[in-house]
Amino acid sequence: MQSNASIATPVVIATRESRLALWQAEHVRDRLQQELGLPTELLGMTTRGDQILDRSLSKVGGKGLFVKELEVAMEAGQAQMAVHSLKDVPMELPEGFALVAILEREDPRDAFVSNRYASLAELPQGACVGTSSLRRVVQLKALRPDLRIEPLRGNLDTRLRKLDEGGYDAIVLAAAGLKRLGLGARIRATFAAEDMIPAAGQGALGLEIRADAGPLGQAVATLSHQPTWLATHAERAVSRALGGSCSVPLAAHAVWLDDGRMQLDVALGHAAQPAQPLLKARLSASVATTEAAEALGREAAERLVAAGGAAYLAAQPV
Repeated sequence: MQSNASIATPVVIATRESRLALWQAEHVRDRLQQELGLPTELLGMTTRGDQILDRSLSKVGGKGLFVKELEVAMEAGQAQMAVHSLKDVPMELPEGFALVAILEREDPRDAFVSNRYASLAELPQGACVGTSSLRRVVQLKALRPDLRIEPLRGNLDTRLRKLDEGGYDAIVLAAAGLKRLGLGARIRATFAAEDMIPAAGQGALGLEIRADAGPLGQAVATLSHQPTWLATHAERAVSRALGGSCSVPLAAHAVWLDDGRMQLDVALGHAAQPAQPLLKARLSASVATTEAAEALGREAAERLVAAGGAAYLAAQPV
């Protein structure tokens, strides 16, 4: 355990109050205390993203709805850190804030959850699947054009309750959240990453602090998992280059190959016409630095644009 005597404590972590967000914040709190010797407390908050449940994120402001209030708390000095599901973090942080560490990724794949059917293939023609993710919608349509896909918002427990109440034949959720909350038994099948390419950063936790935090930032950065840091920076660079937001059905997922190279798979769908063919690309390169990871992401974005992505990006969700 390193000495961090110069850091004012307790370190206060601003967090959303959903069960999954609290699990994530508590996980980081425990690591700060056990590995860095930093007394840590949690500040629970409700964000706009938690409050607006009747509309899709693409129509009410996107990813930033889940992080803005936490940043306000840091700006006001009420908290020194925020813990986020990295896939919820906007590609560009507000001035004065920094993503200082990304923890080792949990399972990044999407999970098929159903009380009646064991897999997507077992769903009957025209079955109802719940998700409000445009990325999932376009990939589900590519796999099963016959499905009826209906919106599904709310925290993880709310989504499972809506399934259990009979509103859907199946729903699609991030495997990581289910596993973190001990709900892995609800997963009937896990989508292969090449069939349902995950969102940029899916399964990883990002630690955000004020850019002027000094010693705290240096200490927290030691918790970062370098392979996950590089992989998610490649993924996020794709989204950044294409103006990625909740209104863009974009997927980006990087893995490390046996030869030490990074492989990046990307897909872009048409927001207004989800049945349009997916545009896909796969690239690989030797990646040892953040700059190299982001360069690979930008190259992947260029491939999608060259394949006809400009017209897809101009489409607005219906």
